[in-house]
Amino acid sequence: MVSETAHRQAARTAVTRPSGRRSETVYGELQREIVLGLAVPESALIELDLAERFDCSQGTIREALMRLNEEGLVTRLPRRGTSVAPCHSADAQVLIALRLSIECDSIDRLMRWAGADLYDILHGKLNDMRNAARDADEYGLAAHDRAFHLALFEAADLPLVTPILRRCLVHVHRFKIMKSGQLRDLEETAERHVPILDALRARDAPRLAEVLRHHISTIVDFGPDLTDGNTA
Repeated sequence: MVSETAHRQAARTAVTRPSGRRSETVYGELQREIVLGLAVPESALIELDLAERFDCSQGTIREALMRLNEEGLVTRLPRRGTSVAPCHSADAQVLIALRLSIECDSIDRLMRWAGADLYDILHGKLNDMRNAARDADEYGLAAHDRAFHLALFEAADLPLVTPILRRCLVHVHRFKIMKSGQLRDLEETAERHVPILDALRARDAPRLAEVLRHHISTIVDFGPDLTDGNTA
């Protein structure tokens, strides 16, 4: 993982951008730190301290924290402030089961609605993952991974469900990164998407459902199958 110091230095550089983009920058940097586990679960996030760190107003910080709260990455409580959300295996188990339902149960619809260019779009996102892996950019890889799965699901044309899947993806990736630590092979993680592309190119719906189910069920490398119902 990239060090916390490096992320803090990047954040200070980033907030020199025009003020209209500062909230987006703060949101992106804090999301990165939470997903990578650099921000310790249940640790306090003090608006004044963050404003000083990012050299911006507390209003800008508050706006970013509200977005993170909507994603479930932070917890904001009246008179108790904001803290980094916990990261429990029980939550991950439910979210992975939800992903399985959302992504795998829509395969037939996806095949009917998918455009001819979907394979090329997804292959481009796979190459983005490969480049991030070669650069040892764990967060970039996770972001491109989420983009891959969202693009695949969006072909099913179920726009009301997409935000639910987006939230599942970010939390499952957070759990995966925090639990697998330094053991993860980033290039292997990227290549795990090849069977999905192969099944899509063959227009083989049963095969696509099978490989996608296996891909999601084994999302936590070096760990248990969190779909077996036995995880505490």
